[in-house]
Amino acid sequence: MTASFISQVTLVVPDYDEAIAFYVGALGFDLLEDTPRGAGKRWVRVAPPGAQTALLLAKADGPEQARAIGQQTGGRVGFFLEVSDFDAAHQAMLEKGVEFLEAPRHEDYGSVAVFRDPFGNRWDLIQSRASKPSSNSD
Repeated sequence: MTASFISQVTLVVPDYDEAIAFYVGALGFDLLEDTPRGAGKRWVRVAPPGAQTALLLAKADGPEQARAIGQQTGGRVGFFLEVSDFDAAHQAMLEKGVEFLEAPRHEDYGSVAVFRDPFGNRWDLIQSRASKPSSNSD
């Protein structure tokens, strides 16, 4: 089998510019592409710096898609933003007005806190134990 990976995941949003403002402005993602496609549609891709997988921000087209905004995973945490420095990322996000639904927790697998994007999608901000620097003082 040849190598493969998920290159992007669609996230339905109510407005391109509002979504760009949050993902780029508040979360620090890179705006990879914003290409007009005609009839008010755009091809908008954002991703954390250096990430292989991007979010394709798709403006809802009609009432059925609009109803899916913020509910694409049935109210569960559907997205996971892994960082190498949880405390710094958490503080930066708080300063940018990101809404956290809980205080940070320190679990066996790492540090985590659930936040919500402006559209209702639930995310985990997470630093896995495997990515934490060693505290050995040899």
